[in-house]
Amino acid sequence: MVAEIRDAGGNADFLPANLTDATSARDLVDSALAVAGQIDILVNNAAIAVFGPTAAIAEDDFDDCFDLNVKIPFFLVGATAPAMAKRGNGAIVNVSTMVSMFGTPGSAVYASSKAALNLLTKSWAAEYGPKGVRINAVAPGPTLTEGTTAQYGTDRLTALAAQAPARRVADPTEIARTIGFLVSEDASFIHGAVLPADGGRTAI
Repeated sequence: MVAEIRDAGGNADFLPANLTDATSARDLVDSALAVAGQIDILVNNAAIAVFGPTAAIAEDDFDDCFDLNVKIPFFLVGATAPAMAKRGNGAIVNVSTMVSMFGTPGSAVYASSKAALNLLTKSWAAEYGPKGVRINAVAPGPTLTEGTTAQYGTDRLTALAAQAPARRVADPTEIARTIGFLVSEDASFIHGAVLPADGGRTAI
């Protein structure tokens, strides 16, 4: 992806990170600042999904899910939003999920971690919005990626998508365009929203 951006005439760098705790989040921000000088947009997309019956979930799996899905965004925002606020502008988008908005068997850990991210989105909008930083979230439905295909398989993804009015699986570019909208000036009056990009699943 970096090579493609550069070949197209853009500037891009890849900064690897093993996001496990507050220190690793802050180190990533420091690395980005060393390369770019400032951070104008943050997209919290790193996540893991833990599924299964509540009684069968291992404590380590529970902790890993909440560490990456909740703790890391918390400290990434803490390390980036104050500088945005000082400049008076910036945009942050948190990637949630449609299952953070309704109950499904076996999704208690993953869904609750993303529900926490939804509330953090609203809390951060209240905290940083008055200082010019817009913070929102996007809640995708079934999306055709390498990760979802490996975890669910195409048949299960298709079955999940069939429950929504759109009756199809999303292409990743559709989610990317939604994020692009939320960080753009076209969304300048949107603060603290959790925008469904789920083919209408949460509307029914």
